[in-house]
Amino acid sequence: MSAKTKAKTSKSKNSKVPASLVWFEIPADDLKRAQKFYSGLFGWKIKPFPKMEDYWHIDTGGQNDTPDGGMLTRKSPQHPITNYISVASVTKSAAKVVKLGGKICMPKTAVPHMGYFVVCQDTENNMFALWEVNDRAK
Repeated sequence: MSAKTKAKTSKSKNSKVPASLVWFEIPADDLKRAQKFYSGLFGWKIKPFPKMEDYWHIDTGGQNDTPDGGMLTRKSPQHPITNYISVASVTKSAAKVVKLGGKICMPKTAVPHMGYFVVCQDTENNMFALWEVNDRAK
């Protein structure tokens, strides 16, 4: 193995997943009303996901590094907008959330063939979610 290949291999083993915003969710009391508002304001294309009654896809129309999102029926009066942050492991990152004083609101959940998420609360009572890409998720 050449020195160049060895350096590349060790670098890829240690490379980190950037903690980037990759998805967001907007809760709504009336999905059609919210669709009209956000489409009118930003020009977003918002359509129901196939086979999902209360979850709609938001196509923001941006480049690949601009996240799309979802719109869902509000679950409670305090249900906030939730941002999803990409991590290498939701299990390890969730443990770190707790260690740093945050809380786990929804444990590791699979999105089949896409990945896993964990919904968390930070020390200031803000909600956010961790997202791990994994096409073997079941």
